[in-house]
Amino acid sequence: MDLIINPHVVPHYVTYAFLASLLLIGVALVMRGSLALVPKGVQNFMEVMVESLYKLAEENIGHHWGKYFFPLIGTLGLYILLCNFMGLIPGFTAPTSNINMTASMAVPVFLATHYYGIKVHGVKYIKHFLGPIMLLAPMMFIIEFIGHLVRPVTLSVRLFGNMIAKHMILFALGLLAPVIIPVAILGLGVLVSLIQAFVFVLLTSLYLAGSVEEAH
Repeated sequence: MDLIINPHVVPHYVTYAFLASLLLIGVALVMRGSLALVPKGVQNFMEVMVESLYKLAEENIGHHWGKYFFPLIGTLGLYILLCNFMGLIPGFTAPTSNINMTASMAVPVFLATHYYGIKVHGVKYIKHFLGPIMLLAPMMFIIEFIGHLVRPVTLSVRLFGNMIAKHMILFALGLLAPVIIPVAILGLGVLVSLIQAFVFVLLTSLYLAGSVEEAH
């Protein structure tokens, strides 16, 4: 019980992150046992979400690699969206409003990008860092190297910053006008949650697409 109650032992964002994982697994298991040819309710909503994420992966990475990377992109999209929405529930906090949580998703994306880049191209992957003009290759390598190192930072900080800003605005306006203003801001919060989940998976798909495509 101490592990659950004491936030110094298990931080609240870790608890909510596990809760989000269990909710997604639970929904998947329930849907798996009750699939219908004519979807309705939760199945209809989930099919729309999954199809949208699949199209995003396919359009940005291509048919073959989009299908291959879809499990990663789809999982990130659904998980981040649910975590973002949890911050809109009174008494809950969005796990994505903690930098450790967002970094735990950004770093694997960074590693997967270069792992598949090397796996697909081998040593020729270095061409992605050299640019089209060999005379400028040393300078381009430094610029590209720094740019790639910054990617996980921007992914994690962007999501973290927007989520914590949304939470602070909702809290402040809730104190000023606890009935009227929070309703309008809640709608804005839903929009921000959707956009930030979309931006994260969009950038992830673009990074993966850049690593597996041929360097020009």
